Amino acid sequence: MHPAPRALRRAVAVATTALLATALGCAPQPDEKAADAPSGAAGNTCAKGKLATKTSGKLTVATDEPAYEPWFKDDKPAGGEGFESAVAYAVAKQLGYDKSAVVWQSVPFNKAFAPGEKTFDFDINQVSISDERKKAVDFSSGYYDVRQAVIALKDSKGARAKSVADLKGLKLGAQVGTTSLDYIDDVVKPTQDAAAYAKNDQAKSALKNGQVDAIVVDLPTAFYITAAEVTDATIVGQFENQGGTPEQFGLVLDKGSALTPCVTNAVDALREDGTLDRLEQQWLSDAVDAPVLK
Repeated sequence: MHPAPRALRRAVAVATTALLATALGCAPQPDEKAADAPSGAAGNTCAKGKLATKTSGKLTVATDEPAYEPWFKDDKPAGGEGFESAVAYAVAKQLGYDKSAVVWQSVPFNKAFAPGEKTFDFDINQVSISDERKKAVDFSSGYYDVRQAVIALKDSKGARAKSVADLKGLKLGAQVGTTSLDYIDDVVKPTQDAAAYAKNDQAKSALKNGQVDAIVVDLPTAFYITAAEVTDATIVGQFENQGGTPEQFGLVLDKGSALTPCVTNAVDALREDGTLDRLEQQWLSDAVDAPVLK
């Protein structure tokens, strides 16, 4: 074929340019404001009361059943009484949800941080933040700094322990999946395997029945158990925190949840304005002192 005349080629080029200009003029153009905003900025995703929650307009909060004191009062998470119930509603308020918009859900402790999609927006259930758990779920920043404590029946050999070394020969128990059990295995390293229980209620029964010499729980729970539930038991002592970072409880969210930065910002705000300290004093004021086991 012969090459097209130069004039024809020029005419085609001009026509093509005009068509492209028309097409570009009709195409959606970048929004300068959107371009300036960072991707996933908190301002875009954390609009108060308008988060991408499991149920639009509602905030679904989970915890275990039964819900123990002093974290929840009278086994009623929705009551707003008890440290964690109060914290949950304070976080909800920060996120723009009033009490009537909070929906409670029962989720077993271990299931809360197991791999897989969650049915809740966040879970609050004395779940310690750890690198291992972060592989499966997201955590907010910590809402409570906690220590682990040992409980034994008064006048028992467990009650006479003064150090970690004194615990090594004892039969110890704790709830499965908890840092309490980790402290037995990793810090005490007892000569006999620890007893692991599905619920703290089972651990308490084992203690009362003499099936274990002592159990390990977090310190506020230890104060409540010895004051109200197993009154012939005593707090033997508390463990020192391991490493430079204190053990903290965090709110549990889906892995990669868009809510994680929003919930973290809410917890940080409550810490900064003194709300967390106030709620701790109100609900956990007894958990301030116990002998340190070294």
